[in-house]
This record gives sequence, C-alpha cells and structure tokens, in this order.
Amino acid sequence: MSTAKPALTARPRNPTLYVIIAAALILSAAMGIRQTFGLFIGPFSYDRGLPVTLIAFAIALHNLVWGFAQPFAGAAADRYGAAPVVAFGAATFAAGLALAASTPSVVALIVGLGLLVGIGVSCTTFGVVLTAVGRVATPAQRSMAMGIASAGGSLGQVLMVPFAQLIRETSGVSTSLYALAFLMLAAAPFGILLDRRKGATAPQAVTPSTAPAASSLRETLSYAVRHRGYRLLTLGFFTCGFQLAFIATHLPGYLTLCHLPMGLGATALALIGLFNMAGSWACGWLGGRFRQQHVLGWLYLVRGATIAAFILLPKTTLSVVLFAAVMGLTWLGTVPLTSGLIAKVFGIRHLGTLFGVVFLSHQLGSFLGAWLGGYVFDVTGSYTPLWAATALASLFAALLHFPIDDTVHASIEPAHA
Repeated sequence: MSTAKPALTARPRNPTLYVIIAAALILSAAMGIRQTFGLFIGPFSYDRGLPVTLIAFAIALHNLVWGFAQPFAGAAADRYGAAPVVAFGAATFAAGLALAASTPSVVALIVGLGLLVGIGVSCTTFGVVLTAVGRVATPAQRSMAMGIASAGGSLGQVLMVPFAQLIRETSGVSTSLYALAFLMLAAAPFGILLDRRKGATAPQAVTPSTAPAASSLRETLSYAVRHRGYRLLTLGFFTCGFQLAFIATHLPGYLTLCHLPMGLGATALALIGLFNMAGSWACGWLGGRFRQQHVLGWLYLVRGATIAAFILLPKTTLSVVLFAAVMGLTWLGTVPLTSGLIAKVFGIRHLGTLFGVVFLSHQLGSFLGAWLGGYVFDVTGSYTPLWAATALASLFAALLHFPIDDTVHASIEPAHA
C-alpha cells in the first residue's frame, strides 16, 4: 500500500496544453475580430458618409486605449486570475461592436470601436492571455509555448476576415458587426481554463529566472525602468505597433487605389493571419534556441526589406500575395519573443504588468500608424509617405534590439538602491 500512493501522485499533471488551447481560442476571437476593422472603412465612409480621417481615428483610438489599459488588465490578471478579466473584456468588446453597429454616428463609432473595444482587447489578448501561458510553462518550454499559443490564435485572423467580408456583402455592415460581437462573447468561458495553473506544481519556481518573483510590484517596476534592455525593448515595440496597425488598417484601401481586384484586401489580411501561424510558431522555436533579442532584430530587418520591396515593385495580385505571406511570417512573432525575454530577465510573478507597460509603447505606435495613415491620405491623397516610414522604422527597431542585455538576475534590486 505504501508504494501505490506515490505511484499515483508521481503521474505528471501538466496543465500547459489546456492553457495553450484556451489561450489560442481567446486570441483567435479577439485578434481575428480586430483584424477585420480595415474592411469597414470603405462602407462606413460611403454608406454612412463619415470622413476617412474620423473612421481611422476611431480604429486608432482602440489601439491607444488598449495600450493604456493593458498594464491595468495585466495587473488585475496577476492578482485575481485571468478568468474574470477575460469575461469582463469579452463583454466590453462585444458591447463596443454592437454600439458601432447600431448607431451610424461618429460619436458611437469612436466610443464603440475606440473606447470599448480598446478596453475589451486589453483584457482578452497578450497581456492577460499569453502571460497565463508563460506562467504555467517551464522556462525551457516558455518561448515555444507562447509561440504555439500565438500561432493558434492566428487561426482567427485567417477565418474572421473572410467571415466578416461574407456577412458584410450579404447582410450589411451592422449584421456583420453583431455576428462578430456574438463570437467574442462565445470565447469568454475559455478564460476559466487559463487559471488551471492554480494548484498545479510549478517546477520553474526554483530557477534563477523566477527568483525575482519574491520582489514587490513596486520594486520590480523600479528595477525594470532602470534596466537599459527593458527601455530598448519598450522603444523597439513602438515600431512593431506602428507597422502592423498601418498595414492592417489601410492595406485594403491602398490596394483599391492601385486598381487591384475587389476583395484582394480581405484575401491579403487573411493570408497574413495564415502565415502568421507558421511565423509565430517559428519565432517561439527560435526564441528557445537563440538569444531572443537577436531573433527580434533579424525579424525587423526581414520585415523592413519586405515592405521596401513591396513599395518599389509593381503592384500585382502575385506581389500582394507574396507580400502578405512574408509579412505574416513576421507579423506577431514579436510577441512570444518579447514576453519571453521579459520573463527571462524579470521572472513571471509580475509578467502581466511588465509586458503591459512594454505593450503600451506598442499601442502608441499602433495609434499613430492607423491614424496617420488616414490623415496623410486625406491631406495628400497618397499612402506613399507612410509606407516609406514603415520600412525605415524596421531598421531603427533592429538597431535597438541587437544590443539588449538579457542577463538573468537572481533578484530585483530594492527601489531605494
């Protein structure tokens, strides 16, 4: 009898798989839905008579609100668990979509797609969902686990864009937004699975990378602010947000100006999501075998070269497909690499908050990318200046990431040190 009980308790209980699946499903809904917003710029402008600048501002605003809300959403998940935060975020996200669908006014659009969606996204994406994966995975598995969750989350980007496009064409803009709101609510229960780590063993608790977990949030933030690598990472993530928001928001309209086939914009966004699945997994795999900041540096260089080639080459269906494929490979691979690097240096206890602060920089860039695209187009009638800025920004980001120090610190220095 004395040997039977140890045999049962020795059987591993690993919640990582369940958390990864739940995270992927929630990310699929949230990231997939926001990927569709570029499809509504034309209908909002032509059917409702709203200026492109104001529509772009509403979409840009949700990025800004997302960024400012993310540290608070991450801190709430650190303290109370992911489930209540995800539930609140899904309800708020859905309410924002419903408001934009129900009232054809600028105010409703700004409050719905801007304020409410921004708060909702902050509670249902990386700072809450992906950090839950980071907590349950061992240090050796963390980068790969986050990469797999991000890759699975990209499935929503593949499916949501054609889904929204189909309903929009057959039933109108409002019905399409209501359908997306319903799907967001349906993803909320999966937040419960993100907290399966409670009660599970945590073998990574004795490793040097998680030793800083004993420090308070104030001490950890104080040390992070004084850490040169954390500052460089924060600045570099601004570039990522600028690039992705500009492309996701304005690529469909740009392709229309190039007299390319109708629907090619939706196809390009879906292809970005499809190839992002492979890219996120690959970046997670590379981040587990090479220094994560070096992988990030090369990723930005590849992205910049791709954008430059797209600007310079003739615009054809083939060039758009190739551009979308390569951009997809580099699209959200920055997220598991960035969050994994933060966890490596600062530990996992305050990972949601620390990633949220870095992500605020990302979303400031997202706001500028989405809003400036609309503003520059209204003023000049061209997207070319923003495309050039987007390409050059990659070189800036690469130069910031390569020198980052990823030394693992056994403890966080006191705030007064």
